[in-house]
Amino acid sequence: MVHTLSITLTSASFLRVLDLVGTFVFAISGAVAAARRRLDFFGVLVLSYVAGNFGGITRDVLIGSVPPEALTDGAILFVSVLAGLITFFRYADVQKLSNPVLLFDALGLSLFAVSGAQKALGFGLGAVSAALLGMLTGIGGGMMRDILLAEIPQVLRSELYALAALAGAVVVVLGDQGGLPYSVSALFGAVLCFGLRFMAIRYGWQLPRARLSRPAAGDDEA
Repeated sequence: MVHTLSITLTSASFLRVLDLVGTFVFAISGAVAAARRRLDFFGVLVLSYVAGNFGGITRDVLIGSVPPEALTDGAILFVSVLAGLITFFRYADVQKLSNPVLLFDALGLSLFAVSGAQKALGFGLGAVSAALLGMLTGIGGGMMRDILLAEIPQVLRSELYALAALAGAVVVVLGDQGGLPYSVSALFGAVLCFGLRFMAIRYGWQLPRARLSRPAAGDDEA
């Protein structure tokens, strides 16, 4: 009984850490994107919060975990605002990182995909639903960030974005079915998701696109 309780608390703590770290790195990506578009201080903080939390809010609403954690948890609000403040006041330092938006976005994607799948499993959802919600948790914040910046969301045009999130979530689901500790399956899932996304960015891996007989006006394909 004590051993089971210890495992449960450890899993909950690990999930908590993933959520906070994922929130922070996704919030950084939102803040950097806002700074690049020359938004003001408030705009940077808004994009920071939205990018860090929209996917989790959507997941919580869909599984009935209301009110969503992002609206009631002071730590989540703190790390979201902290990411925005760091980016706003130390943008030059953040910018020194190699392609910071994509780097932080890929890291946030991997952390949220695995934590989202695990939370869905904890609410009794089946394997397919948990994997899809894990993917949604990963891509939701980035989608809303791009929409607010009047851009086509990366998930619709970027290299293996949603597929990488789905792969990471599936690893968590399979690990749960196989009886693996959550920390182990989450680690493998996050590494797989980040690795796929990173390699896709580096080498331009993409899913097939529709071929037009004649490119429409404004298309970038010849």
